[in-house]
Amino acid sequence: MSGRDLFCQPRRFGRGAALTLVFASVLVAGAATGSLPGPERKSPSGAARSAGPGPRHEDVAAAAADAMAAGKSPVEAAERAVSRSGDRWGAIYSRGEYEEFQEALDGRYTGVGLWARRQRDGGVEVTKVRAGSPAAEAGIEVGDRLRTVDGAPVEGRPVSEVVALLRGDAEDAAAGTSVVVGLERDGHAWELTLRRARLSTDPVTVRKGADGVTVIRIASFTKGSGNAVRAALRRAPSAAGVVLDLRGNSGGLVTEAVTAASAFLDGGLVATYDVDGAQRALHAEPGGDTGRPLVALVDGGTMSAAELLTGALQDRGRAVVVGSRTFGKGSVQMPSRLPDGSVAELTVGHYRTPSGRTVDGRGIAPDLEADQKVLQRAETVLSGLGDS
Repeated sequence: MSGRDLFCQPRRFGRGAALTLVFASVLVAGAATGSLPGPERKSPSGAARSAGPGPRHEDVAAAAADAMAAGKSPVEAAERAVSRSGDRWGAIYSRGEYEEFQEALDGRYTGVGLWARRQRDGGVEVTKVRAGSPAAEAGIEVGDRLRTVDGAPVEGRPVSEVVALLRGDAEDAAAGTSVVVGLERDGHAWELTLRRARLSTDPVTVRKGADGVTVIRIASFTKGSGNAVRAALRRAPSAAGVVLDLRGNSGGLVTEAVTAASAFLDGGLVATYDVDGAQRALHAEPGGDTGRPLVALVDGGTMSAAELLTGALQDRGRAVVVGSRTFGKGSVQMPSRLPDGSVAELTVGHYRTPSGRTVDGRGIAPDLEADQKVLQRAETVLSGLGDS
């Protein structure tokens, strides 16, 4: 199992597939621009929501309202309605959960600053410690083994459950609350008390590869990540190629993916999508760098908005895609308020690449398959592109 950034996990893990990865949602239209339809918003005249791939917002809202009138949980009623519909990516968020979701997409979260992965023996190993975070200040290091959280053993548990314990999801723990973690290093076991803090993400990181290649890694499409890619490209040596590393990127804000595409394209189509049958299009801004050799790295963890970007660069002939087939999450979710203030995020359509390819359930096949030494393969490809 690959490493996962511990802030990326949502509350109520397991209550809908969309909640398994916070950044897996393709938030087009209202959510992507920062607006949220209110409960009074109705379907456009003639729009047949029932013909869409998921449940109707009106039906879910009605289920929630009926539950409220009967003195039952509107959130649970709405979740049941989504579950019965078969909407794989549909989800219901309480008011607080949705605010937290939006904060995560804004690049902010509450946590201790750990990244971790589950080892083959079931143990949980720290894979990254954010500089300046509570974990870093307490001396936690990469390679340390996480044994317990508030006294609860974590060996054998999914990383998502470990995340919930660290964040204090059960008690809605806020910044400043404490969590006791048990660790092990080189056979020595000890405990630390950490205080959760408000942290910000680094969705875009840049480093130098072989032969002057610039490696731009996009971990997720949170607010500002598209402009961060543009800035990284401007700072890159003009004669060197670029590797755009999208491995493990589970998506985020579509607007940010389009901005990132604009860094490499001179305008033109990025993707098309439908909302209740109405066709819409996403276009890159003109003026991007179209001459620099570019390779995009992808794998089975490349999802959603990251697939949208990959498809655009591949179809437009802008990048050679190296790695393994992407996840195949090409559906469009849109949010609406329910009567109790919670939010229903339901599937309303799907997007396609510029050439008309459907991504959902299929993924994107790389131009060059590579399971091992992927970065080295990418650098080799770049050397060839530079000579052509």
